[in-house]
This record gives sequence, C-alpha cells and structure tokens, in this order.
Amino acid sequence: MKNFQQNLLIVLAIALCGLCAWQWYAQTVQRKTIGDLNQMVFDRSAAIENYTNSIATLDSQVNEMDGRIVGLKSTVATNEQITVSQKAQIDQLQFDNNNFTNEIAQYKAAVDALEAKLKDADDGIDKQNETISNLLSQRNDLVQKYDELATNRNDIVAKYNELVKQADGNK
Repeated sequence: MKNFQQNLLIVLAIALCGLCAWQWYAQTVQRKTIGDLNQMVFDRSAAIENYTNSIATLDSQVNEMDGRIVGLKSTVATNEQITVSQKAQIDQLQFDNNNFTNEIAQYKAAVDALEAKLKDADDGIDKQNETISNLLSQRNDLVQKYDELATNRNDIVAKYNELVKQADGNK
C-alpha cells in the first residue's frame, strides 16, 4: 500500500502540477485578454479624446465659416446692387449710343447733301473758269488783232507822214 500511496501522491502531485500549469496558462490568457481590453479601452479613450478635440476644432471652423458666409452674403448683396446700377448705366449708355448713332447718320446725310451741293458748286465754278478762260483767250485774240491793227495803222501813219514829208520836201 505504500506503493499505492506513493503512486497516488505522485499522481496527485503531477495532477497538481498540471492544474498549476493549466491555471498559469489560463491566467496568462486572461492577462493577455485583460491587456488587450485595456489597450482597446485606451485606444477608444484616445479616439474619443481625438474626436472631442476634432469636434471642438470643427465647431470653431464652422463658426469661422458662418462668419465668412455672412461676409460673402453681404458682398453678394453689394455686388448685386452694383450689377443692377451697372446694368442701368449700360442701358443708358446704349440709349445714348443709339441717339448718337442717329445723330451721326443725320450728320452723314447732311454732309453727303453738302458734298453734293459742293460738287455742284465746284462743277459750276469749273464751268465759270472754263468760260472765263474762253473769254480771256477771246480777249487775248482781240487784243492781238487790235495790236496788229494798231501796228498796221501806225505803219500806215508812218508811211503817210513820210509821204507828207516827201511831199513837203518836194515843194
């Protein structure tokens, strides 16, 4: 029986060692699981903190954007007013342009009429110049004939005077 008790004690000791080894393994697995859970809790806490900080940052950015949007809306309103006034100015300028275009057309018509009258007057002046040139040439011809006639008469008078001198000298 001694052997039995010794064997039983050895079996119990081996069983106790196996139980200790199994317990050690189970506790190691549990500690690893607890470490993983602690890491997960830490990661989640860090993520929550990051998200909280991110939300605060986004809230400040949203507030800044709201301020910019208000500024842009006022700029848009001002631009719309400027656009309306510029459209009115453009309409006025187009109306003035049409009026000036009509006036230019009237002036062009008047200039064309004056050019036609000037051309007619120029044609009349050309005819008068031609007539004056003809009259001058006729006058020059008459003067030349008169000069020739005067020269002939002077020659005749000179011959007459010579004849008279000869006749007085013969007497």
